[in-house]
Amino acid sequence: MAGQTIHGPGRRPGGERAPTSPLDTAGPAIELDHLTKSYGKRVAVDDLSLTVGRGEFFGLLGSNGAGKSTLVRMLCGLTAPASGDARVLGMSLRTDATAISRRVNLSPQETAVAANLSVAENLELVARLYGASRAEARSRALDVMESLRLGDRARDRAKSLSGGLERRLSLGMALITKPDVVFLDEPTLGLDVRSRRDLWALLAGLKGTTTVVLTTHQLEEAESLCDRIAIMRDGRLRGVGAVADHLASTGAATFEDAFLALTDEEAGA
Repeated sequence: MAGQTIHGPGRRPGGERAPTSPLDTAGPAIELDHLTKSYGKRVAVDDLSLTVGRGEFFGLLGSNGAGKSTLVRMLCGLTAPASGDARVLGMSLRTDATAISRRVNLSPQETAVAANLSVAENLELVARLYGASRAEARSRALDVMESLRLGDRARDRAKSLSGGLERRLSLGMALITKPDVVFLDEPTLGLDVRSRRDLWALLAGLKGTTTVVLTTHQLEEAESLCDRIAIMRDGRLRGVGAVADHLASTGAATFEDAFLALTDEEAGA
């Protein structure tokens, strides 16, 4: 994060907070309604309609270029749709993007930690940017470090952490804001087998308490963690359901075979 300017979500020029919309606690966490996003002539997300329930651990799979990252950026309020709409926690992307950005968070594929800050300082910084007082930020950081088993590394600079510990810190920075929806983009990328399994166990603990949208190329990861999985190709949905649904719809014996059947050239034709 060196050289970057960090801005808290939902702030207007001058530092005052933008108003937020009331949180819908009854409906689905995410509702896509013919959502579309184009870059020039390239359609990155093509007429998607989909519902994700509250507390669901939802997988979003597809090959590189399938449109997953563009979809996540829209749902985080970071880029506007070309047509259609989505409601996140009852709020429209078109009218409430700022309010949405305060209710969700993203753990990005590129671990975005401040290398020269300690583990605790990284966590407290994010909490403060989202409006927590100094005392509240410190309290939240202690809770997150305990839950992610980072307490003994609180004073260590982020640049001294192993890959697995750095990914835990990145996850903690997404969770410390207490998001209603958290997006995890390749959270175990580059980890060794043991570190990956450790992080899977931590992620499993989010089930039923936070709505999680997971993007990953690790099919085993999606199969073991996700309640339902959407498979994308060329910006479109090729299938949505539990692993058993994908096996049934393709006649495949394994989830890997089902994924390949839904994402190959013939499936996209």
